[in-house]
This record gives sequence, structure tokens and C-alpha cells, in this order.
Amino acid sequence: MTTPNGGRPEPGPSAGIEDIEADIEQTRAELGQTVQALSSKLDVKERTKQKAADTKERVAEKADTLRHTATDNPSRTVPIAVAAVLALVVGIVIWRRRH
Repeated sequence: MTTPNGGRPEPGPSAGIEDIEADIEQTRAELGQTVQALSSKLDVKERTKQKAADTKERVAEKADTLRHTATDNPSRTVPIAVAAVLALVVGIVIWRRRH
């Protein structure tokens, strides 16, 4: 008996029909998962949407951090507000160029 990829062992010469059928079903399930993973990697449109959502989330988190910093230290409010607006503008420009 061999173990491909360190997984379950293949049925040996003395395996019964049930063992072979179970192995076939397991192989089909693994193949289905592999095809699904490859399909999602090839879905450029969905990957682009996900990247845009991730970028949007990062920009929102940065703006939130800047807002909290501004409220904690009021003497730096104006420069931080300007930085937040610039970060938002840069995020929008990047997003618009990709669409």
C-alpha cells in the first residue's frame, strides 16, 4: 500500500469492493476541492473585487486611527484631518483607476 501525498493509504490487492468504492469517492471529493480552488484562483474579477474591498477596509481603518489620534491630541487635529482627507483621496483615486 502506498500513501500519496502523505494522505490515506490506497486500497491494496486484497481490498474489497467497499474499500475501492470508498477510495473512489474520496478521490472524487479531493478532485472537486482542487477544481474549486483552481477556479477561484482563476476568477480575476472576484479577486479584483476582493482586493478593492481589502484596500477600502485598510483606508477606513487608517482614517479611523487618524480620527482617534486627532481626538486624543487636539493640537494636532488640523494636520491629522488633512492627512485623513489625503488618504481618502488617494484611496479613491486608486480605486477609480482600477475600474
